[in-house]
Amino acid sequence: MRFFVFALLVAAAPASAQPSPPAPIGLSDSARVSLLTMVPGDEVYSLWGHNALRIVDPAAGLDRTYNYGTFTFEQPNFVLRFLSGRLDYILGTAPFDLEVAHYRSLGRPIIEQRLDLPPETVRALYDRLEINALPANRAYRYDFLRDNCSTRLIDVLDDALVATGQPRIDLPAPAGGATFRDLVGPYSKGRPIIDLSTNLGLGLPMDRVAEPREAIFLPDALLAAADGATIGDRPLVAERDTLFWVEGAGTVEPAFPWPTVVGWLVLALGLVVTVWGWRKPPSRGARVLDQSLFAVVGVVGLILLLLWVATEHYVTRANLELLWMWPTHLVFALALRRAELVRWRPYAIANAVVTAGVVVVWAGLPEPMHSAVLPLAILVSIRAGARAWGVSPPPAGAISETGEALSTAEA
Repeated sequence: MRFFVFALLVAAAPASAQPSPPAPIGLSDSARVSLLTMVPGDEVYSLWGHNALRIVDPAAGLDRTYNYGTFTFEQPNFVLRFLSGRLDYILGTAPFDLEVAHYRSLGRPIIEQRLDLPPETVRALYDRLEINALPANRAYRYDFLRDNCSTRLIDVLDDALVATGQPRIDLPAPAGGATFRDLVGPYSKGRPIIDLSTNLGLGLPMDRVAEPREAIFLPDALLAAADGATIGDRPLVAERDTLFWVEGAGTVEPAFPWPTVVGWLVLALGLVVTVWGWRKPPSRGARVLDQSLFAVVGVVGLILLLLWVATEHYVTRANLELLWMWPTHLVFALALRRAELVRWRPYAIANAVVTAGVVVVWAGLPEPMHSAVLPLAILVSIRAGARAWGVSPPPAGAISETGEALSTAEA
């Protein structure tokens, strides 16, 4: 599960400690601003791409990038802050040539969009970025959807525009009424385990249709929106250029869906065990299957619950997977070590009925069920039902494995 939280929440840029920026300099009227989009990479942290701003003024000898996607491992209690959603990200600056060399070494092309901004707006933007990059100001609380390396760029551009009497950027609506989950999904299709983990871990906030200003939380979405954006009656982007290209970069290659295959194989095994052992006392193999199944589902459910109630992660709230991934399955798995389960029969009945209902109505729920999870949900319902109704009552006076007399209402 070490990729689970990492895949959800790591920024789309490598971590680094940033030096203090030099003092601001006066910009000439020839200074210009560009939006940089770095194509998604192969590493987990880079799957969603990255954005930065570039300000260049040949007259002032300035060519600098501003990057809201960095963090430092020097933060106190780094791991705890990361897991709890309390990790601060940093606005870092770097010479443009070094930024290009860095991404060239990673094989991640950069697309540059030169923005049509008046000189006074460029100066206002530059002043804001320099002030924000000061050690006392550069940290901010990162949020995957609402406050990240892409959304911050639009915010600071809008601030500079409004401060200089210009209208805010008007972004085009995303096509097709896509939800946040729809927008994120394609980036992990080449990584089945990450695709499964993110689908499980993301809650209801991801299933709302994204508004134009919300959809640009993804770097590629910001790139596309900028091409169609306007400031008043003029286009935001004056010119677009690919600084360098790498063949095949950013392409998501289809991967063999092995989690889905494993899920259906486990269901097939569970069906064989259930049919073979129907109306019989649970065999050792059936107990091992049930203990493993309910323990795994219980652990995942506990993680999902903690991500919801014990962290500040917005995207993991209200997770509908908890309708059937009950954390209490952990205790049920321990109880399955014993032969007598009469006290757990109501629990098994409730679990079988509720999980079966969730599977039936899931198509109408806003949060989709992953194809690898569907067979496990079916199996949970079947095995809970087998524990509740599928075992014949033992003969009167029969002795359990613990040496105790069994009741005639075994589950």
